[in-house]
Amino acid sequence: MTNLGQRKGKKGSVYTTPKSKRIAPPRYRNLDFAERQGYIRGVVRAILHDPGRGCPLVKVDFRDPYKYQKRTEYFLAAEGTYTGQYIFAGRKATVSTGNVLPVSNISEGTTICNIESTVGDKGSFSRCSGTYATIVGHSEDGTKTRIRLPSGARKTINGSCRATVGIIAGGSRNEKPIMKAGTLYHKYKRQRKRFPRVAGVRMNPVDHPHGGGNHKDLGKPGTINRFASAGQKVGLIAARRTGLIRGTAAVKFVPEKI
Repeated sequence: MTNLGQRKGKKGSVYTTPKSKRIAPPRYRNLDFAERQGYIRGVVRAILHDPGRGCPLVKVDFRDPYKYQKRTEYFLAAEGTYTGQYIFAGRKATVSTGNVLPVSNISEGTTICNIESTVGDKGSFSRCSGTYATIVGHSEDGTKTRIRLPSGARKTINGSCRATVGIIAGGSRNEKPIMKAGTLYHKYKRQRKRFPRVAGVRMNPVDHPHGGGNHKDLGKPGTINRFASAGQKVGLIAARRTGLIRGTAAVKFVPEKI
């Protein structure tokens, strides 16, 4: 029997993501001399579906610049990528869809994805299907670059951080409705999510703080203190405000300085 009060921990098959059928973690190449000073060319061999991931992966073969052998890498697919396409990675690569460049070498206003947070971490931001970031501007010496993330937040990163030109593929995957609960069950089975999830107001008082009563009503405010005990922290935890946001505030445009 599943313990509903259990935290998502290391043990237990209910909360463990089944990773046996995952293909590989999508990451950039190791940052070497070839990418720092020039570029290296790879070929897209296949476009693959990774279970539990919204966007597809591309299998790219590179020639090892130091040994007579091939290196296979798995990247997040950019929208418009096809098998047989050449992928160029490096400082002197052209700015075209699917290529990997330092953000300082990409012009302002270009849409990018799979952006590194620090130099050489192989991708941190804008990795979800259909998301992208935008180059806002560069510093005068080219060491810093300002980007706008999918959340709308602005962030300044090192100009040597790498990014893929384009938008992450698979952005329209939510357009097809999920008609059956069984389809949703198989979707969440590959993710670290419990399904189906019973609402607290439909439980008994012994099982949940929102349970009990003759109708579906909390019987108390839905907000809770951040420092409440573990059994009480359900609902809207430390909410700054509740309810619908009505109207829009006027936004004044202020040019940014880097």
